[in-house]
Amino acid sequence: MSEAIKGLLVPFLGTSIGAAAVLFVKRGKAVRLGGYLADAAAGIMAATSVFSLLLPAMEEAERSGAIPWMPAVIGFLAGVVLLALWDRVSSRIERTGRVAHSTRMLVLSVSLHNIPEGMAVGAAYAGLLSGSTTVTAMSAFALSLGIALQNLPEGAIISLPLSASGVSKGKSLFYGVLSGASEPIAGALTILLSQFAVPALPWLLSFAAGAMAYVTGFELLPDTLLNRPRLGTLAVLFGFLLMTAMDVLLG
Repeated sequence: MSEAIKGLLVPFLGTSIGAAAVLFVKRGKAVRLGGYLADAAAGIMAATSVFSLLLPAMEEAERSGAIPWMPAVIGFLAGVVLLALWDRVSSRIERTGRVAHSTRMLVLSVSLHNIPEGMAVGAAYAGLLSGSTTVTAMSAFALSLGIALQNLPEGAIISLPLSASGVSKGKSLFYGVLSGASEPIAGALTILLSQFAVPALPWLLSFAAGAMAYVTGFELLPDTLLNRPRLGTLAVLFGFLLMTAMDVLLG
């Protein structure tokens, strides 16, 4: 059980370390750096939605005997619709404090994205704890470490823009860390309820892909094309290629 606890906390630690970048970057530079990190995050999220979410969702569905494309399409559309509805409702609510609307969207998207990832880690450790011969401690930890590496920029793209907008570094760090809190919680629940949660994993993966696609297309890319058309586009492509390489190298 101690190995499972450590494995669940490693991805959360990755998000927290990324968010801690706000403590070492001057506020003046945070504006520019935060923008380029958001651009790179758009590429990372685009690649993740396909290679780390949609494709695994279809593989999991096929393995369970379901129609592979069904959870991918329905779950994806559900993620897009929910984010679109949340966007419409939240846009009518007066902004509180100095937290920008786009940042709230990003926090929600990253939190949603972390839920199926936490469930994936939880499912691996659930198999390990059950004595399955197909899951080893090393393979489960490798999955946890790979997700942690992916989470590094996710914490930073939340905390740095917040700091640049005038929010204190302490609160910016808090919001960045908070975005990763859903991951170990989802992983722990998966271990406790693995016999019910694992069959739903393809739907959750697809749902997260839709949520990420909405934020990427409606929140991140328009800002890139408007304010940083050349270098921002290169940052998007860099993020996409980086996540693609990580997905292949880390399995």
